[in-house]
Amino acid sequence: MSSLPPQPLSPLDGRYRAAVAPLTDYLSEAGLNRARVEVEVEWLLALTDRSLFGTSPVSDADKTRLRALYLEFGQSEIDWLAEREAATRHDVKAVEYLVRDRLDALGLSEIAELTHFALTSEDVNSTAYALTVQRAVTRVWLPKLTAVVDALTALAVEHRDAAMLSRTHGQPATPTTMGKEVGVFAWRLERVARQIAASEYLAKFSGATGTWSAHVAADPDADWPGISRAFIESLGLGFNPVTTQIESHDWQVELYDRVRHVGGILHNLATDIWTYISLGYFSQIPVAGATGSSTMPHKINPIRFENAEANLEISGGLFTTLAQTLVTSRMQRDLTDSTTQRNIGVAFGHSLLALDNLQRGLGEISLAEDVLAADLDANWEVLAEAIQTVVRAEIAAGRSSISDPYALLKDLTRGRRVGASDLAEFVQGLDIGDAAKERLLALSPARYVGLASAVVGRL
Repeated sequence: MSSLPPQPLSPLDGRYRAAVAPLTDYLSEAGLNRARVEVEVEWLLALTDRSLFGTSPVSDADKTRLRALYLEFGQSEIDWLAEREAATRHDVKAVEYLVRDRLDALGLSEIAELTHFALTSEDVNSTAYALTVQRAVTRVWLPKLTAVVDALTALAVEHRDAAMLSRTHGQPATPTTMGKEVGVFAWRLERVARQIAASEYLAKFSGATGTWSAHVAADPDADWPGISRAFIESLGLGFNPVTTQIESHDWQVELYDRVRHVGGILHNLATDIWTYISLGYFSQIPVAGATGSSTMPHKINPIRFENAEANLEISGGLFTTLAQTLVTSRMQRDLTDSTTQRNIGVAFGHSLLALDNLQRGLGEISLAEDVLAADLDANWEVLAEAIQTVVRAEIAAGRSSISDPYALLKDLTRGRRVGASDLAEFVQGLDIGDAAKERLLALSPARYVGLASAVVGRL
């Protein structure tokens, strides 16, 4: 059997490429290298702006040309770095050589020795990862999550008054509305999304073991911790001043745990919508030309929600591994975090793919209110809660002598189907006040939804 031409091994780079492509600007190898170049260039400019070691600030024109190295980072730089890394066997060193090479080409070789000055690779890496993850989350992932929350909120508002039989423990229970149930997910997701939006993205910039030793050896009078903090904060990041050789990754652990938490809520959403579809509560809107089943022409499979469910499980497992692995580093540094962090994009990729499927799926369903109404009308026994609660209130008010209203209703309804006429006859015979009787006789399962519509108003 002949070998296939080169193919992507991951489906994220194959069939799902279009859905996750925006993440590659930040969380691919090329995205990471572009951010590394950005850190190297900006550090070089920070040093010369302070006229350290007898240098002078670079002209505005030369700054623009230097910054173009990362702002216009493209295939030629990607190829250059791949070739150089094959020789250096060190990715960050290859980036340093790239910057030095471009300095020579720009006629700025006199400041070339300040490239990567006093840095360990992890100063560059921690800053580059903080930049790329921050940008991927705030520019790609969070907006997609927001779009899903917006879709849920719109559905909640649209169906806030659509009465629906609840199924606690899978059994008929006190009615609610579809809008309120969908709104629960919007409320949950928005809360965790706010926590993610407030996340810290930290970097360290303190040398080989977090002590600024080389910096102080080069210039003992400079305020290196202050210079480092100002530099990191100028990039829009938070500064971690107390580290080993690596930034401790605790901010990443916190972020990935929260993103995994969002994934758990979304997984719950996917399985609930799938179940509502199976019950006939939602019908799926046919997509022209689409095939639901290869052999059963009538079917429209809920593939959006099934796809989302599976990808959330994959991303959740990866985020759990990231959080568990990145929290530990032996002594002053080991290399386990290096290969682990290369999978950040894979974890976010599966999460983004799930969000994309959920957004699409929520736009391809239609509420079958006739099915909801029929289900409610077949389960009048759910009013037993209302009846026994009203009787309790009547007893408390001295308007009833019934001794055990719960047992009375249990005998009537438990394990039995009762209809509207059965309950009406039962209520007519109760020893309660006339006003209470009238309220109960006016009830139906479809009208027994309490403040469900008002709850949606809190979104």
